[in-house]
Amino acid sequence: MSRLEGFPPIAAPGAHTLILGSMPSAASLAARQYYAHPRNLFWPLVGAVLAIDPQLPYAERAQRFAAAGFALWDVLGACRRPGSLDAAIEPASIEPNDFAAFFEVQPEITRIFFNGATAQQLFQRHVLPRLAGRLPAERLRLPSTSPANASIGHAAKLAAWRVIAR
Repeated sequence: MSRLEGFPPIAAPGAHTLILGSMPSAASLAARQYYAHPRNLFWPLVGAVLAIDPQLPYAERAQRFAAAGFALWDVLGACRRPGSLDAAIEPASIEPNDFAAFFEVQPEITRIFFNGATAQQLFQRHVLPRLAGRLPAERLRLPSTSPANASIGHAAKLAAWRVIAR
């Protein structure tokens, strides 16, 4: 199985909020876009909360997201995983992104929201022990926008994701 590599963050200077996923899906990796799977609710939810049309071209959505003070990244920079499920990530292959460097260039980030439990768990296990220094105090797990998380309906996910706009 080949090594999968994620994307650089979407972020503009002065970002105040970081949203973290675990690792891009196969559809996202193929499209070279965050949350490219057509049934992933990330862009529809974020669009509803931040008034960004999820039908806009990806580059424009990403630009508006960053211009609103948000950054988007994944906990993992690389790993091995058959398919797209987080549960299939091979633990020995996990390579977290360099968050110390990221927070150095994004010092105004005060909040981190995790797109699902796996992103939060990976961050706690593989990133927190490596960080020395300032870390945003507000960290909150939100329901995963993945189509694999079908037990929570769209309305409940939207209600939970509204917190990012505060």
